[in-house]
Amino acid sequence: MSLSDLLALGDRELISLVGGGGKSTLLFALGNQLGAAGKRVILTTTTKMGREQADSAAIVCWSADTECATAALDQTSPVMLVTAGDSHKVTGPTREEVDRLYTTAAVDYVIVEADGSRGKPLKAPAAHEPVIPSQSTIVVIMMGIDAVGRPLENVAHRVDVARSFTGLSVDHRMTPADCVDVLLHPEGALRSCPPGSRVIVAIAKVGTDAEWAESRYIRDEVTRRRPDIRTVTIASSS
Repeated sequence: MSLSDLLALGDRELISLVGGGGKSTLLFALGNQLGAAGKRVILTTTTKMGREQADSAAIVCWSADTECATAALDQTSPVMLVTAGDSHKVTGPTREEVDRLYTTAAVDYVIVEADGSRGKPLKAPAAHEPVIPSQSTIVVIMMGIDAVGRPLENVAHRVDVARSFTGLSVDHRMTPADCVDVLLHPEGALRSCPPGSRVIVAIAKVGTDAEWAESRYIRDEVTRRRPDIRTVTIASSS
């Protein structure tokens, strides 16, 4: 199944990726699949991204003017829009600029990395996070399955926030249910999802039989607690 089918994409979407566990990988993989299918795709970030990751795109537009990305669009490769940066990190447009881009540009998909996790598989956002554009039609809350079975302090970005969500100690080994507590906490990523957006929980980097079983537990638990939220599993080879 393609990633666009897995996420049940419509003909035109503004997709915001938040949480931990593989946002950049999904951003580029989904963008490349959609571009190969002849769709006009812009990729960007409302936070910070590694320079090396941004440079991996076939077309990179360095400009504070979002019209640069529209002008560079073709129907084979997505355009990565970057507004500033250095040799280590790049930044993208504001959430308001992304909203205007999606509203006015002749583009099929805008895909935004709207959160940072410093490589951790689980994210408990601070009050100013995530940075989700208000016109987002889909918000994907991600986690890496490698959060399960490891100490909270080793797997969570913003450990203190994760502890406030769960009441767990820093050395507590995370269970699938613990991860759901973080993903679905009302002061977590759900707090920033625009009204009317479709919310998807995505469990990434799943490969072994044990990980597939853990991902099924998380899917069932998310469905039990929030039947309005879809859960998808992204295999490690995706």
